[in-house]
Amino acid sequence: MKKILAMAIALCMIFALCAVSASAEGSTIYVLGPTPDHGWTAQAGAYASAKCEEITAEGTYKAVYIPASSGEEQVDQCNTIIANGDAAVVVMMALDDSAQAGQEALYAEGIPFISFDRIIEATEEYAALNYSGNNWQCGAGIACWLQKNGMEPGDTVVVLYGDNGTVCSRRQEGFEQFLRGELKYEDLNAGEFETAAVWEQADLDNIFNGYTVVCNWSADGAYGYIEQKFDEIVAAAKANTGKLFIYSMDDEMTFGVLNYLEAGASAETLADLEGLEVYISAIGGMQELYNVMAGTDEQSELAEKYFDDMMSVSFNPKMMQTAIELGVKLASGDWEYEAGSGSYEPVFIVDRTNAAEVEGFQGH
Repeated sequence: MKKILAMAIALCMIFALCAVSASAEGSTIYVLGPTPDHGWTAQAGAYASAKCEEITAEGTYKAVYIPASSGEEQVDQCNTIIANGDAAVVVMMALDDSAQAGQEALYAEGIPFISFDRIIEATEEYAALNYSGNNWQCGAGIACWLQKNGMEPGDTVVVLYGDNGTVCSRRQEGFEQFLRGELKYEDLNAGEFETAAVWEQADLDNIFNGYTVVCNWSADGAYGYIEQKFDEIVAAAKANTGKLFIYSMDDEMTFGVLNYLEAGASAETLADLEGLEVYISAIGGMQELYNVMAGTDEQSELAEKYFDDMMSVSFNPKMMQTAIELGVKLASGDWEYEAGSGSYEPVFIVDRTNAAEVEGFQGH
């Protein structure tokens, strides 16, 4: 009886190993990402879908793009992929941290996955690769640009977060590390920069514990906060140093500020704003925002009137296609990365000096 039981256990282990091996050597590359609606995520999804069609047409692998609107939905998708038993690789743009259970399930089944853009810290070490734009450098670039334009400790600063995930936390870390003198900003086009004056942590804490809000990557989210707080913010900047700096972590949210100035701000506040030095950032690469900076959009005159300057750190959603190409390399065995490692695309600043020369993506 003991021999029969031992044999049964051994067979179960063999079958389990075979199942993992089969799933790891499948012929389908699954790509999980956002349901295309608008902005950066919509374009990322569109690029991903087009890349999957291209790979499938080549004939070596079948590539399937599966959109979702939440991390919980992506967990269900991961379980379906596991049940299908044909996955070679999963490339996953987690929509929120609740997608963690899906990545854990893939790892438990021996299905390699590449984590793209939003990196979930709890599963970072499980990923075959963590790939994104360099969010630390995005933060460093904005800190460098704002400092170059006169931002000093004690100035009035507004911080518009996208969400509470690693994308924005790393953008904050890069901003702080640059100003503390711990990180240089490395611009893909303009070279390397370091802080002109080292900041104390207490001065940075004053920024990130002050006028800050999570906008859910939405122009409407930024508009709503600015609508509630802008009179107070402008009055504070006027009474303080006469300078206002807006650290917006996304193009959409920068448009939220512009939209409020166009449609919601009082004449009194706009008059005070015009008397301030005002600088605003963004991150992304929306052609519409490049057009504003280049002077060819209907909101260009508004931006010219109320912003001394504006910028966006290039963070092109087309990099999702690069993540999928890496998935193909992983499936074919052409792999150079250690599990849990990260690879990050370089960034560069687009402002009024070069906006007309840089091609963005259509965000609206």
